[in-house]
Amino acid sequence: MTDRPSHSARFFGGPLDGRVQEFGDTEPVAGTVLKHVHLHDGPKIETRYELGLAEDDCWEFRLCPAPLPEPETDGVG
Repeated sequence: MTDRPSHSARFFGGPLDGRVQEFGDTEPVAGTVLKHVHLHDGPKIETRYELGLAEDDCWEFRLCPAPLPEPETDGVG
């Protein structure tokens, strides 16, 4: 048994749904965003997860909403 607290976070949503991330010796920080890039069998897909503390004091990565696409400009300004 160690005196160090062990921290882990479960992923909710997206391609990492259900996985658990161990933090080891690092201290989790709420609001941290993790980017996952999927490159296999097709186009590159990026998903982002934000770290937060759930009501039961467990850490979790929740899928961030997709950013809105930049509006196209017609070059007239």
